[in-house]
Amino acid sequence: MTSSMMVPVIDVQNNNFKELWPAMLLAIKTSSFIALDTELSGLGTRKALLAESIEDRYKAICHAARTRSVLSLGIACYKKLENKADDTYLVQVYNLTLLCTEEYIIEPQSVQFLAQHGFDFNKQYAQGIPYYKGNDKGGDVHGQNMRTLFVELLRARKPLVLHNGLIDMVFLYQCFYAHLPERLGTFTADLSEMFPAGIFDTKYATEYELRFAASYLEYAYKKCKLENCKLVEVGGGGPHLFLEFCSYSGNMRSYIDYRPCSDCSSQEGRLDICLRFSAYGWCPNGSSCPMSHNTDLILQQDEKVKADKRRKRKQKRKQKAAQEAGSQEEDCVPSGKKPCLEGVSDTVTAPGAEGEPMNDQPQGEEEPLNVERTPTLAAEGNCGNGAYEPQAASADGTPDDPPPAAKTGAEGKKAEGGTHRAGFDAFMTGYIFSFACTLKGRPDESSSDTRLPECQNKLYLSGKSVPLHIVKSTFSKSSKAHTHKMEMVWGKS
Repeated sequence: MTSSMMVPVIDVQNNNFKELWPAMLLAIKTSSFIALDTELSGLGTRKALLAESIEDRYKAICHAARTRSVLSLGIACYKKLENKADDTYLVQVYNLTLLCTEEYIIEPQSVQFLAQHGFDFNKQYAQGIPYYKGNDKGGDVHGQNMRTLFVELLRARKPLVLHNGLIDMVFLYQCFYAHLPERLGTFTADLSEMFPAGIFDTKYATEYELRFAASYLEYAYKKCKLENCKLVEVGGGGPHLFLEFCSYSGNMRSYIDYRPCSDCSSQEGRLDICLRFSAYGWCPNGSSCPMSHNTDLILQQDEKVKADKRRKRKQKRKQKAAQEAGSQEEDCVPSGKKPCLEGVSDTVTAPGAEGEPMNDQPQGEEEPLNVERTPTLAAEGNCGNGAYEPQAASADGTPDDPPPAAKTGAEGKKAEGGTHRAGFDAFMTGYIFSFACTLKGRPDESSSDTRLPECQNKLYLSGKSVPLHIVKSTFSKSSKAHTHKMEMVWGKS
C-alpha cells in the first residue's frame, strides 16, 4: 500500500493536438462525467463581477469574455469502473495550452499571478492551439480544432463539473461555441439544452452539501482527500473513493507532466496562517504575504479546532449527565430529611450541603474521560492505492520537496502556492465531485445523471444565498446562434 500518488497530466499543444485527438475523444465519450477548468487573461473590474444584480454580473462577465481570452483549458475525464469494488474511477487528465488568434486584453495582475504559479507564456505563444471567438466561420466545425472538440464534448451528453463555474461557462460559450446572448435568461436556456445531463458546481456542493469550513478549490480537494482517507482507515461497509490512472508508454510519456500528491506530516509549533487566505483562498499580498498560505497547515489547524470543539461538547454532555444523576439521587430522599453524607454527623447541618458535593465531584474526573482523538495528518498515510491520501503537494510542488512549513524565508513562500494549472485544477474539481457522489449520492449504478440531484444545474453565486439555476423558463427562448448551432451539428430542428 502506498501513501502517495502521481497524477499524470497530458500536456496538449499545437504540435501534438492532432496526434492526441483520438485519445481525447475516446476519453470524453467513455467518461461518466467531465470536469473542466480554465485559465484566463483577465476578468476586468472586480466590482462589476460582484454587482448586486445578477443580470448586471452577467453583462460584466460577458464583457470580460469578449475582450479577454482563455489561455489554457483543463479537461479531466472520470470513468466509473463497474467491475471494481466501491466507487472506483479511471481518470484521464488533459491540459490544453491555447492561443486566441484575435486581439485580446491581458491584465498585468493576471500575468504576474500565472507566472508566479508556473505558467509558461513562451510555450503558449509558440505552441498554443489556435482558436477564434464568437460564431463559426466556414467549415471549421468539421475540422480538428477547439470548436470541434467543444462540440464533441456536447455530443457526449455527459454531466459537466466545474468549480465556481459561472465565469468558466461564459468564457467557454464565447470562445468555443457562439456569440454570447445579451440576456442571462437566454444564456441559461441555451446551457440547459447544451448539457442535458446537467451542470454541477463543486463550490456550491462544498458549501451547501459537504459544508466544509472553506470552499476554495485546493482546500476543498484536500479536505475531501482527508475525509476519504478516514473512511478507508475506519473500514467496514461504508463508501470509499478509489482512483486509477492509465499507464502511458512511447511518445505519450514525453507529453506527460506527473503532478505529485504526497502526504505531509503534522507540523509542530506555531502556525502563522494568513486568515484571509485561510477563509477565501486569496490574499491581496500574494507571495509577499509574511503569513503562510499553505493549505496543508490551514487544514491541519481546522481539524484541530474541530476536534477541540467536539471534545468540549462531550465534556459538557458528561457534566450535564452527572448533574442530572445527582438531582435524581436527591429526589429519592424522603421529604423533610437530609441525605446521609459520609463523615458528617446527623446532628450537623451545613447550609447548601445537599447540592455541593454532587456538583463538584464530576469536574475533577471529567478531563481524562472525555478526550476524543481526531486522526492527525501525520497518521493518515498508507491509505490504499494512493487516490485518497489526506494531503497532497501543491499543484506546482516538485517531488521529494520537504513540507512547506519546514522552510523559511523566500524559499518557504515559493513552496506554498499551487500552480493553478488548468489540467490539475480540473482533476481536483472532478475529485471533489466524485467524493461528494460517493459520500452523498450512492446513485443507481446505471444512471449517472442521478448523482447529487440537489446540486444539478445550480451555479454558485458569490455573496448570494441562492444559486443561479440553469433552466429554460417559459419567459426565455434560446438564442438564434445556439439554435443554428444545434441544427448544424446536432441535426435538430
